[in-house]
Amino acid sequence: MDNPLLRLYRSKIYTAVMMLVLLLCIGVLGYRFISDFEWLDALYMTVITITTVGFAEVNPLDEQSKIFTIFLILASVVIVGYAISIITEFILNRNNIEDIKQRKMQKKIDAMTNHIIICGYGRNGKQAAKKLSDYGKPFVIIERNKETIEKFQDDDIIFIEGNANEDEILLSAGIDKASTLICALPNDADNLFVVLSARQINSKLTIISRASEETSYNKLKLAGANNVILPDRIGGDHMASLVVIPDLVEFIDNLGIVGERNINIEEVKVEQLYNINEVKTIRDLDLRRKTGCTVIGFKDDKGDYIVNPEAETKLIPGSKIIVLGRPEQIVKLNSKYNIV
Repeated sequence: MDNPLLRLYRSKIYTAVMMLVLLLCIGVLGYRFISDFEWLDALYMTVITITTVGFAEVNPLDEQSKIFTIFLILASVVIVGYAISIITEFILNRNNIEDIKQRKMQKKIDAMTNHIIICGYGRNGKQAAKKLSDYGKPFVIIERNKETIEKFQDDDIIFIEGNANEDEILLSAGIDKASTLICALPNDADNLFVVLSARQINSKLTIISRASEETSYNKLKLAGANNVILPDRIGGDHMASLVVIPDLVEFIDNLGIVGERNINIEEVKVEQLYNINEVKTIRDLDLRRKTGCTVIGFKDDKGDYIVNPEAETKLIPGSKIIVLGRPEQIVKLNSKYNIV
């Protein structure tokens, strides 16, 4: 996120540098053509005049050369003084600029609730952030590498610089108000430590962790992770599936494609569909006729899934349905029921 104050300083510095370069060129050209010096002598005279070091002149100066030298000295005093003042001011206020940026970012985080925290902005962290951004979900990224933050930071991504293993960093990311934590650190031991810390701070938090080794799976589960993902296993399984059932895998992959207007699968809480004081069935909702979407899955209040549920399935409080549809049908569903 580029701060306006920082942009102002950069603009001033660029202006000062351009003025110095212009002054140098004027000095060289002046001594070359007014005093008839050689190019090297002209550069030498310009440098010692601008810097006011007081070395001897290359050749005695005539009247025109003296007038030009007076002009060059006066101009250099103003321009060099301006450049030094700008650079000094920038160095002295650089920490203040960073503090202003950090306070502005922290203010945004403090206003967030039920957001997602991503620990680590490597390959998995970037992919998770992209998916969440496509779905319009608010998230905060904890990253310890300052270069990575400076490279990818913009107005749409909120970064916190620090080690996710530290409770203070997790708290500054709003973990006590967050709904989900995604541990995408490359080291399983670091993920394990973050999961333990996060579970102690927020017992209701949904924690999803990455694991490199299969032996870390049970440890992360015991530490408090709700889900543990093994990217290598998923990748290998996906490649094998493309050999065994390529068309089916391609179809499923297309279901997961998300863009500005092409979301085609949605998960909906029952409470968003109707007044739950009177329990209804899938048939009663008649989503197919009203929105064009088809119910392809059901998750009850205990967390059990039913694929292709019956029309008479009761939509009890705490349950969810999974619907499939074309992008425009999903948009209609979201619009009709204000699904966020």
